[in-house]
Amino acid sequence: MRNWAVLVLVLWCCALARDRLDAWIAATDLPVLAHESATEVRDRHGVLLRAYTVEDGLWRMALTPEGVDPLFLRMLIAYEDKRFHDHAGVDPRAALRAAGQAAMAGSIVSGASTLTMQVARLLEDGGTGAWRGKLRQMRVALALERRLSKPAILDLYLHLAPYGGNIEGLRAASLLWLGKEPRRLTPAEAALLVALPQSPETRRPDRHPDAALAARNRVLARMKTAGVIDADTAAAARREPIPMVRRPAPQLAPHMADRARARGPGRHDVTLDAGLQRRLEALVARHMTGRDPRLSVAVMLADPQTGEVRAALGSRAYDDTEGQGFVDMTRATRSPGSTLKPLVNALAFDRGLAHPQTLILDAPAQFGTYAPQNFDGRFRGELPVARALQLSLNVPVVRLTEALGPAHLMQALRQTGLAPALPGGQAGLAVSLGGVGLTLEELVQLYAMLARGGEAVPLRWHKDDPTLPPRRVLDAAAAWQVGHVLAQIPPPPSAGPPGRVAYKTGTSYGHRDTWALGWDGQHVAGVWIGRPDGTPVPGAFGAALAAPLLFEALGLARQGEAPLPPPPPQTLLVEHAKLPANLRRFGKAADRPALDLVFPPDGARLEASGGVPLKLRGGAAPFTLMADGAVLATGLRGPGLLAPVSGPGFTTLTVIDATGAAARVSLELQ
Repeated sequence: MRNWAVLVLVLWCCALARDRLDAWIAATDLPVLAHESATEVRDRHGVLLRAYTVEDGLWRMALTPEGVDPLFLRMLIAYEDKRFHDHAGVDPRAALRAAGQAAMAGSIVSGASTLTMQVARLLEDGGTGAWRGKLRQMRVALALERRLSKPAILDLYLHLAPYGGNIEGLRAASLLWLGKEPRRLTPAEAALLVALPQSPETRRPDRHPDAALAARNRVLARMKTAGVIDADTAAAARREPIPMVRRPAPQLAPHMADRARARGPGRHDVTLDAGLQRRLEALVARHMTGRDPRLSVAVMLADPQTGEVRAALGSRAYDDTEGQGFVDMTRATRSPGSTLKPLVNALAFDRGLAHPQTLILDAPAQFGTYAPQNFDGRFRGELPVARALQLSLNVPVVRLTEALGPAHLMQALRQTGLAPALPGGQAGLAVSLGGVGLTLEELVQLYAMLARGGEAVPLRWHKDDPTLPPRRVLDAAAAWQVGHVLAQIPPPPSAGPPGRVAYKTGTSYGHRDTWALGWDGQHVAGVWIGRPDGTPVPGAFGAALAAPLLFEALGLARQGEAPLPPPPPQTLLVEHAKLPANLRRFGKAADRPALDLVFPPDGARLEASGGVPLKLRGGAAPFTLMADGAVLATGLRGPGLLAPVSGPGFTTLTVIDATGAAARVSLELQ
């Protein structure tokens, strides 16, 4: 009877101890379980473009179960806590074994810390040596096992384990030490990542490579013994070198990533392509090598059909202080120079004011107080509208703008989705020559509208942005005609034959901005080069500085052949002589009085020591006299004129009357 009483008493004490233990565990105040992870920006395929440290400056990155190599998990559990899935947070067998080994050896031989206990220590940033700290870890570990599942506890370890310096968690460690996601690891890489958290500072590969190598090899040896890997795999893994340097965190498309981060923390998926972005950044670095360090550059590539941005670069280098690399020049408002001329021409085609083969006058002209000049100071007389656009002449496009009305040009910009900035608040004729503020991103959207056949779609760079229906701005035929004209502009040297890319360059007043925008059959692109502070860049021209980069950028993105589209069925494809009468000459050309230059005859050879006498018939005074496009004199009257030119050589003399009628002869002077 007495034995039964003792047994009952023992059982009662055990039950009481169990209840007290349960109550003690249940009363545990757990530390904060949720920890901030880095804000990440990923490309269209999920590839990491850029990540940001958390508030305390740590690299701690989100990780999903499917993002971890199963081999690493097998190694981790086999090495750190082989009964992880069986114990309740504390492994009694491991504790007894460790205590026995310590008693026999007189010092600690092996630890008994489970993965759950390590998580407890990481959550509270506690030590491992003092018995009070160890007891606290055991209590928290037991409480964690009651409130969380095994996968959740393992997830905490994978997020919080230290890997040296400011690196926390498996994913940050894999990216910064190995330069890859932990989704697929070699046995040697997995073993290194298992070994580092045990002593993250003394085993840092960049500072203590020998210690890191030895620790990795110990893991490999244990994994061979445990049957996780075979002998051949272990031997091959030991021959694999360890990383000797810490890699920089990915920083592709930094300005676009900053825009995404500004929307809030967490993961942001954008429409960019990491591979294309990487190639574009390398291309820009090569293009800008050896140039003025104060120059910056911006490039944007997009799909005109969807509006999705595929690559974007906001400066020469994000950390370039001399070139103000922190400024995102894809969003900076600048003067677009001549890059709006294609839109003016397209609007004129669309509204029946002109055709590419319509003749238009390029001669000195006054529009109220505004007297535009061509960039080179020369005038070409009467020539086709298409040729005037290809030569980027100013006077013809101002004539078209006057006929359209500057307000209609501004309306077309806004219909395309742009927000043009007007310095004076009201649009004038100078708008078509760059007298308005636009960003590179807006200009790419404008050219995407032309490439899409006159339909505008907003550019999209964030996958959360809504897909809006297209808005028609121009008739498809007018958009195609402009593209066809631009495709005949000679490309930069070594860029291949014309006809593959429709493009236009521009240079703003004072050489402050150089531009190149264009498209092929797949992508639309824009390039800006200049100084972010707006100071002039003497001698800089869009054709020489920006256009070569445009063609190379489109070439990077091109997949296979990318021909420009064929003309829409309604396109009027005729020569000048077959145009309707109202489209043969722009403006009042059809009503001009006949002007004829009767002497000297075309093709004549003359000795001209004191000038070349000219005899006119018809026309309305006053007359303007030009030689090879340069104005010699204005305000002339009378049927007889004297051109102050001399030989030897060939020259073309042009006379323009008050109505804009022109007559010309080509001579050889001896």
